[in-house]
Amino acid sequence: MPGLDGRKRLRVGGPPSGTGNRFRCPTGRGARAVLTVDRLTKRYGALTAIQHVSFDLHPGEVLGLLGPNGSGKSTTVKILTGLLQPTSGDVLIDGHDAFADLPSYKATIGYVPEEPHLYTYLTGPEYLRLIGRLRLLSESALDDKIDRFLKLLGIYDDRYQTLSSYSKGMRQKILVAAAVLHNPRLVILDEPFSGLDVTAARVLKAFVRALADEGKMVVFSSHVLEVVEQVCSRVVILKEGHVVGHDSVDQLRATLQLPSLDAVFAALVAEENVEERCRGLLAAMKA
Repeated sequence: MPGLDGRKRLRVGGPPSGTGNRFRCPTGRGARAVLTVDRLTKRYGALTAIQHVSFDLHPGEVLGLLGPNGSGKSTTVKILTGLLQPTSGDVLIDGHDAFADLPSYKATIGYVPEEPHLYTYLTGPEYLRLIGRLRLLSESALDDKIDRFLKLLGIYDDRYQTLSSYSKGMRQKILVAAAVLHNPRLVILDEPFSGLDVTAARVLKAFVRALADEGKMVVFSSHVLEVVEQVCSRVVILKEGHVVGHDSVDQLRATLQLPSLDAVFAALVAEENVEERCRGLLAAMKA
């Protein structure tokens, strides 16, 4: 169907769009969409990074955010985490503007960034303790949580080592623990499998599904289409800053009569002949 910007979008089915802390989670069956992203646009001067991006997210859902490099995924994630202000459009949580009370909104979020920017002079437990204190967790609960996370993630034996000596995968485990330490209601994962070994990746996939089973809302941004297909309830596909597909994986496959999410992604996003490019790369290598 054509969007308000005149571009063609594919949206089939899906749920309808849709407060101490005004961002407290509603209870009971039939609760409306808790996170609503409405016509988000972000411009940097003459460059439009995203335009009219809209979707919603319910408790118990994992929403996949897909797109090639330059499609606007990172910009969308940074707005969702409060790191960027949109030029126009809204991020609503329980019907309230998230940016009107940004500290309260951020307190509900757990975020694993694409790049692991850590204080590498700290040990793993020291870093998690810093995050826990910033999240206002009690000291007694914090120490117990940290020990449990380190043991379950297989890095307890390295607890006295500084993060500068950690491998990329070990640092990624610390980021995951830091993101969920305070039991957030909205978890935003940006390429969370980066650097993880096969076993850790399997655990994280199961954990993402378990978060949804616990009623959390999860935004999952990744280039690994196979994993997105396995863990996500719905996907939003971006191209050049616009939504070109938004539905469940099964419905997208059925609508386009394609066998996999990879094929759906190629049909909606890819504009080049992959085999032709491969032949070109081989020719360049042999020249």
